[in-house]
Amino acid sequence: MKKQFLDLGKQPIANNFLHEDQYEEEQFFNISMGYDSDSGLVSLMEYVDKKVLFNENYAYKSSMSTTMRDHFNHVALSLKVQFDPGIVLEIGSNDGVFMTNFSMTPRDGMCCISVEPCSNFAEITRSKGYTTYDKFWDIDTAKEIIQDYGQVDLVYSANCMCHIPELRDAFKAVHEVLRPDGVFVFEDPSLSDMVEKCSYDQIYDEHAHIFSVMALTKLLSDCGFVTFKIDHAKTHGGSNRIYAAKSNAYTVSASVPEALNNEYELKLDKFETYCEFADRVQKSKKDLVDLLSSLKNDGNKIIGYGATSKSTIVFNYCGVGVETLDYISDTTECKQGMMSPGAHIPIIAPPEDGIADDINYAFLGAWNYEEEILKKESVFVERGGKFITHVPDVRTI
Repeated sequence: MKKQFLDLGKQPIANNFLHEDQYEEEQFFNISMGYDSDSGLVSLMEYVDKKVLFNENYAYKSSMSTTMRDHFNHVALSLKVQFDPGIVLEIGSNDGVFMTNFSMTPRDGMCCISVEPCSNFAEITRSKGYTTYDKFWDIDTAKEIIQDYGQVDLVYSANCMCHIPELRDAFKAVHEVLRPDGVFVFEDPSLSDMVEKCSYDQIYDEHAHIFSVMALTKLLSDCGFVTFKIDHAKTHGGSNRIYAAKSNAYTVSASVPEALNNEYELKLDKFETYCEFADRVQKSKKDLVDLLSSLKNDGNKIIGYGATSKSTIVFNYCGVGVETLDYISDTTECKQGMMSPGAHIPIIAPPEDGIADDINYAFLGAWNYEEEILKKESVFVERGGKFITHVPDVRTI
């Protein structure tokens, strides 16, 4: 039984950047989170229609970040070394940042095919010569791939499984498409990281679930998988990479009980833990509103840095708009000249030489890229400019 512990109120589609003449058409949904004591899953109380979220207008491009490009290059190399797969299937390939580390067809040796429901991204990878199924992941898509290619050696997915409300069906479809000795590897934001860092902006319309290892190992087992390894990654503010197989061919690594023990120590199996998390979220909101108001009253000029899904949640939950932030600076071309979802803050292209000289503070919408951003904007920092973040607590950097 799922029981609600946090309500972030009415939220727009987190990636729906828009023009002023589209305000009346903008859709809002109530975003609240609950804990299911039976399955251990932490999930949205109400799911948003997948066709509303993932379509030809999807804006987030993984390859825009140096951090993500390096991450996927490293993961691809690691998987090649560990498993030497012939055919790799990627579920949710975005603009191809992972799959382009592999060949395009089986006759070239180790190759990658993919499933990507956002047709704008499916077109990108197809134009590079990769087979991409412009579909949502389900049993029918799995059977189509089997018909075309046979079963595959490895299924990889990054920041996609957490988007799928029908997890059991998704995992069963993976089980169907994998060879008997195949491996399923997927990574998504970590529940333990979210709770520890109070990074409530991980909760938005696309994230149907925030995964614990406890919930995943149980569900995977129910679907015929053995979880044999877990890697922790820094990406997206803290993620877990889960390795699962259809058989006992792989020795279960110590990383699995270690991750489970860590979650039990954090009491992620107790509803009270999530109630305490919700209290910290409310405090974070108050602290951020107070800080921004104080800085603005002192005559400081503040902008947003990164028009992200995370910042959409923060700005709408905390009521931050154009009265506080002059604009949001973002390098993604398709977002420039648009307005941010819900808060309707203008998004502009950053100046070539970094943050403009008249800016005193910049809110880190992409706090999970803090290290990369601080390096990139060293001139801003050296002249006395400061970043604002709310993770793990509200402060200036």
